[in-house]
Amino acid sequence: MQPPANRSSASAHAWQFFRAGGVDQVAIRTGADIAHLAELDQKLWVALACPTRGVEFDHRTLDLIDTDGDGRIRPPELIAACAWACARLRDPDELARPADALAIDALDETTEDGAALAAQARRILGFADREGETTIALADVIARSEQLNAQRFNGDGVVSPATAGDDDEAREALERIMATQGSVPAVADQPAGVDRKTAEAFFKEVEALQHWADGVQAHPEGLPLGDRTLQAAQAVQAVRHKVDDFFTRARLAAYDPRVRSAMHPSDDDYAALARQELSPDSDAVASLPLAPFTQDGDLPLVRGINPAWTAAVEALREKVLQPLLGTDAESLSEADWKRVLAALQPCLKQLSARPATRLDTLDAGTIRQLHGSGVRERVMDLIAQDEAEKAHNGHTFALEKLLRFKRDLLKLLNNFVSFSAFYQREGAIFQAGTLYLDARSCDLAVQVPDAGRHAKLAGLAKTYLAYCDCTRKGQKMGIVAAFTAGDVDFLFVGRNGVFYDREGLDWDATITKIIENPTSIAQAFFSPYKKFLRMIEEQVAKRAAASDSRVEKSLGATAGNLATAPAKTLVNATTPAADGQRRVDVGTVAAIGVALGSLSAVAVGIFAKFVDLGAWIPIALLGIVLAISGPSMLIAWLKLRQRSLGPILDASGWAINGRMRINTRLGGSLSQTAHVPPGARRLMDDPFPESRKPAWAAALVVVAVVLFCALAWKMGWLEQAAAAVSAPAQRTVPATAPARPASSPQQATPSTNAASPVPAASGAAVAASATP
Repeated sequence: MQPPANRSSASAHAWQFFRAGGVDQVAIRTGADIAHLAELDQKLWVALACPTRGVEFDHRTLDLIDTDGDGRIRPPELIAACAWACARLRDPDELARPADALAIDALDETTEDGAALAAQARRILGFADREGETTIALADVIARSEQLNAQRFNGDGVVSPATAGDDDEAREALERIMATQGSVPAVADQPAGVDRKTAEAFFKEVEALQHWADGVQAHPEGLPLGDRTLQAAQAVQAVRHKVDDFFTRARLAAYDPRVRSAMHPSDDDYAALARQELSPDSDAVASLPLAPFTQDGDLPLVRGINPAWTAAVEALREKVLQPLLGTDAESLSEADWKRVLAALQPCLKQLSARPATRLDTLDAGTIRQLHGSGVRERVMDLIAQDEAEKAHNGHTFALEKLLRFKRDLLKLLNNFVSFSAFYQREGAIFQAGTLYLDARSCDLAVQVPDAGRHAKLAGLAKTYLAYCDCTRKGQKMGIVAAFTAGDVDFLFVGRNGVFYDREGLDWDATITKIIENPTSIAQAFFSPYKKFLRMIEEQVAKRAAASDSRVEKSLGATAGNLATAPAKTLVNATTPAADGQRRVDVGTVAAIGVALGSLSAVAVGIFAKFVDLGAWIPIALLGIVLAISGPSMLIAWLKLRQRSLGPILDASGWAINGRMRINTRLGGSLSQTAHVPPGARRLMDDPFPESRKPAWAAALVVVAVVLFCALAWKMGWLEQAAAAVSAPAQRTVPATAPARPASSPQQATPSTNAASPVPAASGAAVAASATP
């Protein structure tokens, strides 16, 4: 199909557009809009294809539009549906008034198709004893279709054996046609049967076989058994190659006894057969020789026959050997076999000229009966009676199609050519239902058959998506829901919720996959602080776990030593350990004191500089907040501007023609958080309230610290503290200064103690502990 020409400027119809989702979309409201749809430039269409399944729309209507049956709706099919419906109505505005009923006067009876539909509508009302009514409903047409399908002649051109009624010959003929030619499916749930083409092919083959049989009967010299000669020749033809094979092998065995063992299957061949699942009809069994060799070289006819050929050999014995040889022998010699072939040679030659048909299972008597009893005429008459209803059946089908288009076509256009149903929050056909989870509802939920494949493209939507597996009474369904409002702190894989489909049925929903994206600027503002708090909690938890593990190991080692060491050793060993422990504790305390002093000095310096800002303090605080939250908010703003519906639907089989943005206002309406309804009464008496004492205590501490810092600044204590902290640093020798000559230990010790107070304190503690 050639692409449509650009008709945006050549269209004589005045279109009306509205702006939604960042795209100019056409407003389809009148019958004129529908009638001139072919003139609308397809670059202005929102969608260029949609699937017929996985959407909340009548599947029967979509199948009627999908003329090529590929499971997708495209613009040419939608345009053709609009043109077809408008051509059968007086006024196309009927399509702009959706309903499942239509006034018969609305049909354009000046055209052949419109007049046929009007006549069929009146005929259907007449069958329902409602001749005076002037409106036909979709339910009336569907009921008539069901009645028509259940009737003996339903107009589909297919007759089943049950259609023959009391005519046994016609019923048997129909069964033979279905067995040899195959069956034809009927409409609805009716049984399969035979149509005109199949019946004519069957009786043509019957006629050809009977004409051949008449030619054989015209030469009685080739019929030694009369009418039974043909059956005898067929029995010989069925096993001739296997019998010839047996006698050839027997002659070779008589020629050289060494060939006898080679002519039989080997042990390996039988072992291979033993490993298979065998039956008399297996090809592996049929390929074996007809019978083992005998001493006299005769073919056994009763015992020792290959199971795959037992029936054929029995037919040979009954239909050929007994009538021709006149004996009921249990074996067949090669000489008798040659006599049989010579007697039936003329008939075998005629048998080779038999027409190739699919009627090999039918004998000559059945062929003669089918050809000469008049059953052909009766079968074809049944088909003709059914075909007589075919025109009415076609008009009923067309009337159903028109009524479905009147009811559904405008809705489909507003979900395909434009997305007005979605942006006006009327429920788009791609919205599968509503997901309730984490104290909010998500209206933008789309059916997804494969979450992994869908996520590869849907991630480009820049939307927070949660894929869920939904189950209900053994049924399963996959969906993806867009969270466009609220925080996402408690959304994780495995979280459970409830999904309500468009029919109001509830499904158990479980999150299986998440694509993270910001939901709002406010959520992005608090995101860094929440992440920082989570990092602190994780680090504290890790340190606590590591410390707990060390304590457990230490306690275990100590308990083991106490259980195994002698008591005297334990008493002597405790003193050094305790002394060392005291030394370690004193050094640690000293180091902690120095660290805290340094940190306090830095904090005091920062606070002093901050206080010096004076009136600029609020701006400084704002700058700090922006430095922390600004990048996250900027990224969120960029992603929210790119948030789009297109990739979500493209991943579900749609062909979206525009961006289809989801702005903040629309997103807030698609995901609604829990709120107490207005006018509701709230009982504030909580039997389990949160403790407020720690909060008040923390507030008092903060206020006290702020007041102390302000007082210290006013009194000049901060400058004094800063000078006191910086004084030892000024007395410390720089790392680049030349080293003093170490003349004596007495000179080195004071400088060492002055520069490093911690080791001195440790030494004093050791000396004190060593003094008795």
